[in-house]
Amino acid sequence: MSIQTRTIGTTSPLTVSALGLGCMGMSEFYGTGDEATGIATIHRALDLGVTFLDTADMYGPFTNERLVGTAIAGRRDEVQLATKFGNERLPDGTRVGINGRPEYVRSACDASLQRLGVDHLDLYYQHRVDQSVPIEETVGAMAELVEAGKVRHLGLSEASATTIRRAHATHPITALQTEYSLFTRDLEDEILPTLRELGIGLVPYSPLGRGILTGAITSDSSLEEGDSRRSAYFPRLNGEGLQANLRLVDRVRAIADEKGCTPGQLALAWVLAQGDDVAPIPGTKRIAYLEENVGAVDVALSEADLEALVAAVPRDAVVGDRYGDLSSIDA
Repeated sequence: MSIQTRTIGTTSPLTVSALGLGCMGMSEFYGTGDEATGIATIHRALDLGVTFLDTADMYGPFTNERLVGTAIAGRRDEVQLATKFGNERLPDGTRVGINGRPEYVRSACDASLQRLGVDHLDLYYQHRVDQSVPIEETVGAMAELVEAGKVRHLGLSEASATTIRRAHATHPITALQTEYSLFTRDLEDEILPTLRELGIGLVPYSPLGRGILTGAITSDSSLEEGDSRRSAYFPRLNGEGLQANLRLVDRVRAIADEKGCTPGQLALAWVLAQGDDVAPIPGTKRIAYLEENVGAVDVALSEADLEALVAAVPRDAVVGDRYGDLSSIDA
């Protein structure tokens, strides 16, 4: 296993490990979290060269940033640290809404720095676009954080091509984080060309289709109680959608068997092969899955392999929307 680095963004470039680590599931949403296991997984990631860590204030809420901060204490210089603001929640978990107001940007950043125990963030994302606040005002406040030395680079998450252009005209945007995998490819139409025109990197989350592309999800009951993926919020992972999509996973598994790798490694290798400006952040809370994901960097794909995967999983063959409610996605 050899983790290379990639540089995302050209106007405001940031060099990160080619494969990152999404830390959300260590604290919330994907079943019961365990802080000690999460910290051990982050330590193992750093030892393997996976140094691009992703969290957000709303995960927990707030507890995931504290977990990540504890894990990187004494190793801050090794890490490219990314967190996000904008999905406002109360300490009891109540969702307040999407907030992009300048005053909130400033207070959210200060709170994240304190929880993480660091003096700066390498990459600070707006988690969701606030339709009630002009993006120029939100990014303008984020730019002030750069000027103050609290943030090195700016990012957006789930932003439309139009929003990306307006934001980038206000201050250079280094990366867009959005869902991208063999199962989610709609961004190839407009968003990805816009990113490449402007010199903005892509940080795909859920590059394994929320785990379905690993082959670990085999039925509605294969996820533990309390795992949000069992809810109607994820139509692809429930009922008829799940059964139809598992047939697509079988096709990926067949190709993986020929390549001598796991389905998840093949799916990650496909994302990695989409360009040197792409740095996926598969999430896991277990060392074994982390090590499996890292193995993807050594899976070499030929043009024939890439074509076979696209043929095995046509864009319109995936059943169900990626979220049951897409109202928070900027369009």
